[in-house]
Amino acid sequence: MDKNFIPYGLRKEEIFDKSREDNRVCRFLTPTRIVWTNHGDGAIITNENKLLRDVNPQMHLFADDLCIMESKNKPASIVLDFGVEFQGRIKILLKDTTAQRVNLRIRFGESVMETMEDKLYAEKNAVNDHINRDIVINSGNLSGNEVGPTGFRFVRIDLLDLNTAIGLIGVKGMAYYRELEYKGSFVSDDERLNKIWNTGAYTMHLNMQEYVWDGIKRDRLVWIGDMHPETSTIQAVFGADPSVEASLELAKDETPLPKVMNDISSYSVWWVCILHDWYMHNGNREFLEKQKDYLLGLLGVLTSFVDRETGKEIMPPMRFIDWPTYGDENIVHAGLQGILTWGLSKGAFLARELGDEDMAQNCEAAVACLRSHVPATHGNKSAAALLSLSGIADPYEMNKIIEVDGAHGLSTFLGYYVLQAMAKADNVEGALEYISTYWGAMIDRGATTFWEDFNLDWLDGSGRIDELVPPGVKDLHGDYGAYCYTGFRHSLCHGWASGPTPFLSEYVLGFKPVEPGCKKLALNPNLGHLNFVEGSYPTPYGTVKVRHEKQEDGSIKTEILEKPEEVEIVQ
Repeated sequence: MDKNFIPYGLRKEEIFDKSREDNRVCRFLTPTRIVWTNHGDGAIITNENKLLRDVNPQMHLFADDLCIMESKNKPASIVLDFGVEFQGRIKILLKDTTAQRVNLRIRFGESVMETMEDKLYAEKNAVNDHINRDIVINSGNLSGNEVGPTGFRFVRIDLLDLNTAIGLIGVKGMAYYRELEYKGSFVSDDERLNKIWNTGAYTMHLNMQEYVWDGIKRDRLVWIGDMHPETSTIQAVFGADPSVEASLELAKDETPLPKVMNDISSYSVWWVCILHDWYMHNGNREFLEKQKDYLLGLLGVLTSFVDRETGKEIMPPMRFIDWPTYGDENIVHAGLQGILTWGLSKGAFLARELGDEDMAQNCEAAVACLRSHVPATHGNKSAAALLSLSGIADPYEMNKIIEVDGAHGLSTFLGYYVLQAMAKADNVEGALEYISTYWGAMIDRGATTFWEDFNLDWLDGSGRIDELVPPGVKDLHGDYGAYCYTGFRHSLCHGWASGPTPFLSEYVLGFKPVEPGCKKLALNPNLGHLNFVEGSYPTPYGTVKVRHEKQEDGSIKTEILEKPEEVEIVQ
């Protein structure tokens, strides 16, 4: 790096060499509406609509026409809506305080009701875990306080000091994100599906920081097992991205063998699946070779998790496939049987690619053994999907289980694999219905990103996340959730929930890498009820763009609009 571009005081080697660049940008956002104020009865707020102006985020001396908050007998309060969830901060431009110092309480929320929760770690589980979202700041006149960061859409500001007033020039959102090109795209004659594809892409974009995060409020961590839907979305929308390889390396470096990643046995299997799919999409041979020693050692550990007499997986604790199934050992066993089989199948390919035929055959022998045991699904859709995709159970029989009670019983994480299992059973139309019903329901209730978990049963008698919940109505955010995500601890922007985006690109547009680096790219569209779909898919050589149109006889006419010379399309 040319140090002429570095501020002078940071150029000393002992300072610069231990620094890191933040490759994100910041965009200042303006609130889109005032959700609520407590004007009256001892609190006065005037000119609150002035906060909806697009003001300069630089503090300046001669601003007038301010929003005035005055706390007389009780704190004056206001809730602002920025119109969309984002990752970042707010900047409060504070002027004309009647006291030398004032105390402001800032409450961020992914829902309106999260901003209204008064107590931390109380009944509805509003927390400051992972990042502070309920903060008191002490400030004075002519200050531009930057508060955060966290993931949020709504913010509540309370002037805590009584008999005090402040003037607000403005409250700006500060959205931090990496500038990434949306190389993939999806447009059809079903606007609901189009919106879902884009919402999944946006959910994932927010979580693409230096590493791949799981959530932008809670779970700003690399959970490697959660990353498979996330990296699938990244492949379909953005193509190769350094955050993925950095996350794979981080998980490897902090997990010396024979430990399992994140202390969850299935997560080491997902690491193999991510590495395989990332290599197939991007063809980064140098990165794959760098993982060789660890990968082969890990495959040795994973093959030891097979009981060669019974064909059953014997993966150690923590035994986990997803939260809605946690604690039901029968379903967990079925899911782990599928995950381990799938991972070792992919591991065999990678071992052979790296020239270790003995390990490849060891993995294949373990896979054959695992496929000799077919666990009961106990009616669970996620377990059925994993058994289907791993080749253990008949996909059409598993589809019958998945179809029971429609989209009820899905989870936002493993729902991606349920969709794939439906497609494997020639039921793409059913998968499109599930996407529209399940993921679409979150959007219908005010979501601009997809959630850590969701259950269609929560809709009965509940309100929206972008409104105050009236008495007698359930709070869709604060009254639901389980395990680690009860109440407001529940993340409403979780990358693992973005599965419909890659599904629509892979199974409707029809793109699937056949050889590493997309040198051969399968194109097998399935439109279901759609009359047309047009979209693009990123490869290391450039973007492939196609349009599919359904003909009167039900056949599909495909037009390849754009294709790099290096990519061979296989139809």
